[in-house]
Amino acid sequence: MRIGIVGAENSHCGAVAHTMNVKKACGKARVVAVWGETRAYAEAAAAKGEIPEIVKRPEDMIGKIDGVMLDHRHAKFHVPATIPFIEAGIPAFVDKPFSYTVKEGWALIQLARKKGVPITSFSSIPLQDAFRTEFKKQVRSAGKIRAVHTSGPCDTRSKWGGIFFYGIHQVDAILKGFGPGIETVQVIMAGKGNPNGVAVMQYKDGGPIVSMECVSEGKTSFSFGASGTKAQVHFVHKGDSDPYINGIKTFLKMFRTGKEPFTAAEMLEPIAVLEALQKAIKSGKKVRVAKLPE
Repeated sequence: MRIGIVGAENSHCGAVAHTMNVKKACGKARVVAVWGETRAYAEAAAAKGEIPEIVKRPEDMIGKIDGVMLDHRHAKFHVPATIPFIEAGIPAFVDKPFSYTVKEGWALIQLARKKGVPITSFSSIPLQDAFRTEFKKQVRSAGKIRAVHTSGPCDTRSKWGGIFFYGIHQVDAILKGFGPGIETVQVIMAGKGNPNGVAVMQYKDGGPIVSMECVSEGKTSFSFGASGTKAQVHFVHKGDSDPYINGIKTFLKMFRTGKEPFTAAEMLEPIAVLEALQKAIKSGKKVRVAKLPE
């Protein structure tokens, strides 16, 4: 199976290619072409992942690949970059975040459905073994979850889309770990020279209250905690030995079978929450999460 990667400024590009091409950890699947935002980015990724071809335009991959990975840092580039491949019938994995707005993400999903082309997107953290086993086991044994606390790297002022750039990891993990249905969000920034903030999220129908630390200054790692009616959850995410392998296997399976691993709602709800968080940061007020299209 021949894979192309569009976008090389993100470290995921070289790492994914290294897993497939150098470690040969995914059968015969190989990354055969890459396009970078700059020639230097493309050359660095190609060297790390032993990618044989650097193309001048992303569309130059069409006809040479069986699936594509979109890997820009800023989510605003993902939908425009994906459209030519969907139009050409090439299945696509859009690295996190899927899109910069729910509206454009939904339009891309509708196009993919019209063309009969599978598409998916996800954060790698909820797919890692430690999260799926140890963390999920703790959550199941804690009873009814009443409060959730997460923490991780997240710069709300990032030039790559603010809270979207790394906030997607915590938001996707919250939704996959504790379920869908976040209704409102509010963000409190520390201020006075401290760039960190805390997002507070309320689930509908009396679900757990969630606090999400956005840490851009200070040593941090991803951690997830919860208080249930039976026990507490304490999980510091240390990452798998290869943090990308399960994600790669997930999108390769979709490329082979044509079956999407996640629903449209599972791809779009993190974007809806992030959109609301972005608005809350700007307004300083509580913001309602937009309803997903059906």
